[in-house]
Amino acid sequence: MSSRSVPVSPSRGSLRPLGLDEVRITGGFWADRQRVNAAATLPHIEGKLESEGWLPNFDLAAAGTLPAGRRGREFSDSEVYKYLEAVAWQLGRSTDAALEARFRAVARRVAAAQEPDGYLNTRFGRPGQEPRWSDLEWGHELYCLGHLFQAAVARERTRPGADDGLLAVAVRAADLVCDVFDDGGIESVCGHAEVEVGLAELARVTGSPRHARMARLFIQRRGHQSLRDIEWGRSYYQDDVPVRQAEVLRGHAVRANYLSAGAVDVAVDAGDDELLRALRAQWARTVATRTYLTGGQGSHHQDEAFGDDFELPSDRAYSETCAGIGSIMFSWRLLLAGEAATDAGGDAAGYADLIERTLYNVVATSPSHDGRAFYYANTLHQRVARRPADPEQTSPRASASLRAPWFDVSCCPPNVARTLASLDAYLATADADGIQLHQYAPATLATTLDDGRAIGLEIDTAYPASGLVRVRVTSDADAAWTLSLRVPAWAAGAVLTEPDGATREVAPGTATVRRAFRAGDVVQLALPVAPRITRPDPRIDAVRGCVAIERGPEVLALESVDFPASGPADVDGLAVEGEPVERDGRVWVRVHPVGSAAPDWPYGAEVAAPDAHAVEVPLVAYHDWAGRGPSTMRVWIPERA
Repeated sequence: MSSRSVPVSPSRGSLRPLGLDEVRITGGFWADRQRVNAAATLPHIEGKLESEGWLPNFDLAAAGTLPAGRRGREFSDSEVYKYLEAVAWQLGRSTDAALEARFRAVARRVAAAQEPDGYLNTRFGRPGQEPRWSDLEWGHELYCLGHLFQAAVARERTRPGADDGLLAVAVRAADLVCDVFDDGGIESVCGHAEVEVGLAELARVTGSPRHARMARLFIQRRGHQSLRDIEWGRSYYQDDVPVRQAEVLRGHAVRANYLSAGAVDVAVDAGDDELLRALRAQWARTVATRTYLTGGQGSHHQDEAFGDDFELPSDRAYSETCAGIGSIMFSWRLLLAGEAATDAGGDAAGYADLIERTLYNVVATSPSHDGRAFYYANTLHQRVARRPADPEQTSPRASASLRAPWFDVSCCPPNVARTLASLDAYLATADADGIQLHQYAPATLATTLDDGRAIGLEIDTAYPASGLVRVRVTSDADAAWTLSLRVPAWAAGAVLTEPDGATREVAPGTATVRRAFRAGDVVQLALPVAPRITRPDPRIDAVRGCVAIERGPEVLALESVDFPASGPADVDGLAVEGEPVERDGRVWVRVHPVGSAAPDWPYGAEVAAPDAHAVEVPLVAYHDWAGRGPSTMRVWIPERA
């Protein structure tokens, strides 16, 4: 059995993820968010699961009184499982007796609802409810179980052999899935991919070839039209084209990324080179043509889906938080695959770049600073300053410009919580020859290489406020090993300083230092985080003629609350000119109010608004927007001719 404290533990590949027992974030941007996650977000989620009835649904199931009194959507069970997963990862980071007791209490309630044959779902299968597996398109039964499996994996990897019983519950449910869905049974798939990831990772924990085979069968069946067609087409749930024949991610963005993540798991464990190459190609085209500057994915509201290539409207960006998390899951697995499949290609730095972009501009954007309100969707242009969400009410998914405490479809809050709680495990990897740093945060690292050599590191940085990253070696080595550091694609002109003081400019990609390091040796990477102008591909019609401002990994935004009292009222009708400047800890741009030569017809030549003067305004990090009350906001700003 595998007990490494990592969300993903591939059976093959040259890169080994370093887990919560080997890497610890100790300060800075992400440590602040992890503290809020533990102190505020996890209790907030548990409270909402109780008050909304989603956790009490399990009590009703155990008492045999369902369907009377059941509350929540058909997939509400999954939010309980994601909460358990988040708590398991948090317990892997710190010992907390009260949190341990809460985990066990929730796990007991889940276990009590399981049927004798392993079935576990509060929405189907009992008298007065629809039969089991009767609505694979929309029922989410397998989807929910996938999240159960991931919660059990997190628990086993952070507390191996724990006696709470969650792993046994998951194994019984997985065995039932194999009984029902193996060849000769129900030869179909779930309308929402997720069980594939859960089964693959569960198999890695238990060593069960049966669970691994079922994950592989679900991937092989996808795209063979076993699900009913719907108004958005079978591409909505990726049942239109077999996974290995697809050219790009399409349909519902969360489903697409979860499916792709599970497919990488299957490809790596099975040594399926062809499938892994196909997934790498799909990732590359999706990043090149269907991904927002923020890393967000999904431009359609009605079906929460990808649009066509270059269909990326700012003001209609859906960019669901869960889709961003799914993208991180997909990218991380491709990064770890490394040389797992012969001639499968791949670019570790490129995958890590997208993970970083998505972490800072989607995952960090969703929760409020107090950790008790969230974005479901992440627009890049807010035209109207809407009223704040009622803190006592459950909100529709994407109805307000301000974060909401809970949603009727509340997949995003626990998804953010489990991501932040496990984030330490996404910073670094090891291989036979050394250590690779993929994300930058103050951290400590202690691990051993394949030959038993002990490696210790301390990472000191104020990233992303500063681009200086200092890596101090804390252990002596008798033989040379390689330290690899990612140089982001935006970091042209980065400078690496070796322990002997030698400096060299390093190109975007990967910078390496190989030597027999001694305790006290320092490698320093200086990344240029000065603000920069970014221009869009001209094929993105919605933002042609606009520019965005970025600083390091952070996308910046123009927000109306920063305008001077005598300046413009909102973010529309403005054009930016010149270069951004950094002053007093903020990035500033010069903007001009503009209008049309024909005020009664919006297609005249652009002219300066009457009596308007250029003003200098500060920008805000996109992940901080709407933290100061209702506002209008935009990322892409028209550029003054």
